[in-house]
Amino acid sequence: MKTVNDFNFKDKKALVRVDFNVPQSADLKVTDNTRIQAVKPTVEKILNDGGSVILMTHLGRPKGKASEEFSLKNIVSEIEEVFGKKVMFCADCLGEEANRMTTELQPGSILLLENLRFYNEEEEGDTAFAEKISKYADAYVNDAFGTAHRAHASTAIIAQYFPSTKFFGLLMAKELEAVEKVLKKGEKPVTAIIGGSKVSSKITIIENMLPAIDNLIIGGGMAFTFVKALGGTIGNSIVEEDKMDLALDILARAKAGNVTVYLPVDVIGADEFSNDAETKEIDIYEIPEGWMGLDAGPKSQKLFHDVIMNSRTILWNGPIGVFEMPNFSAGTVALGNSIAESTVLGAFSLVGGGDSVAFVKQFGYDEKVSYVSTGGGAMLESLEGKELPGVKAVNS
Repeated sequence: MKTVNDFNFKDKKALVRVDFNVPQSADLKVTDNTRIQAVKPTVEKILNDGGSVILMTHLGRPKGKASEEFSLKNIVSEIEEVFGKKVMFCADCLGEEANRMTTELQPGSILLLENLRFYNEEEEGDTAFAEKISKYADAYVNDAFGTAHRAHASTAIIAQYFPSTKFFGLLMAKELEAVEKVLKKGEKPVTAIIGGSKVSSKITIIENMLPAIDNLIIGGGMAFTFVKALGGTIGNSIVEEDKMDLALDILARAKAGNVTVYLPVDVIGADEFSNDAETKEIDIYEIPEGWMGLDAGPKSQKLFHDVIMNSRTILWNGPIGVFEMPNFSAGTVALGNSIAESTVLGAFSLVGGGDSVAFVKQFGYDEKVSYVSTGGGAMLESLEGKELPGVKAVNS
């Protein structure tokens, strides 16, 4: 894997694809700068070498139309705050102004190009568009793991114009190494915790991971499809009726591969989908009509804790309860505590996927696990075993 550490950028201009698709408030102020913080080491490496940085990214879904709402000028001050350095802004990513500003860029300087998605050619993977942008720099760096699963001009096409000077940024390298650590190099026992509401959205991940893991914890709404397939009564709990055969097939394949599967044994049941619902602890195989499971119960929490404490490598993808409602967050909080405790004792823990990442940030576990992925879709496709277009482009 060729990273920016393998090259000296002295007097070189580096075109760096970042993922600054950051959340913003109604007045367009950045509300979470995690993605900006994450690429700071890459930018500093290039600048410390004596090179200059041309940042390119998308923001939102402007559908090929320039607009104030999606302009990157709104996030320049936040980038400057994080980098502790002046950032010049070009109000386009093509044209005379972009040509002039990139040509005049001095070593040690940072230039941010306007939103790539103001051009439809970006998402279309247009070759001519990529070639024009490639002329701004001497080297190409992809540090945008969050968009590496998209075959866009700036992620999958542009790298071909830098045959010997294309590199992964340090964030991208960390993301790829984290996935490899779980799937290929994980110290055993390896435990995958897969939560969320649907089996159908996680099936490819589970299938790809089975040869690499020792334990599979299945939680959240998707557990009820397995429980019903095994003959349990699940009341009004969420279920994918058409995926019950698939659930049984997963269990059979896990058994054949000596993977131990752990399902919840009890739930916090509710008489309606509401934080104010009446609740009680219920055996997961005996949920009465009119009740639904919305969180893992205390016995399940203990069961999962014991498995996690005996694990050396842990992947967590998806919550095991409706944590957005305070009365049904205890199971996911307990899971977070168990993973944090195991991490302190030396386990490697990787959190990936939108909802679980949202949870660890909201509840302050992002500093208590080994690695939190910045890329939702890209992380999931990596775990599914797919070669990401943005990764293939730099490696080829």
